[in-house]
Amino acid sequence: QVQLVESGGGLVQAGGSLRLSCAASGRTFSRYAMGWFRQAPGKEREVVAVISWSGGSTYYADSVKGRFTISRDNAKNTVYLQMNSLKPEDTAVYYCAGGVRATGRDYESDYWGQGTQVTVSS
Repeated sequence: QVQLVESGGGLVQAGGSLRLSCAASGRTFSRYAMGWFRQAPGKEREVVAVISWSGGSTYYADSVKGRFTISRDNAKNTVYLQMNSLKPEDTAVYYCAGGVRATGRDYESDYWGQGTQVTVSS
């Protein structure tokens, strides 16, 4: 079965950058659409970014467009989220997701990582 292991979270000042990584193992990685979700305290989970199996198509939440970049390296079975110009409102637990699919106005996923905390100080 698919397992996702995340790393790269931490504490950063507003305006700074972090790069999250998600290493996948188990089932075939390259054919899954992958993504990142986040959940802040007291808030619902929200999609941040999604990337197709080929890497040729991406989606970003309006709140992160122009600041975050999702990418994948299928040879390394790894998905990345480069986060630049971070804001305090980006503070959340970030989850890697595998088997992402669109459902109406939202996205769902078949597999989830354990989550990594990102805290942006003001």
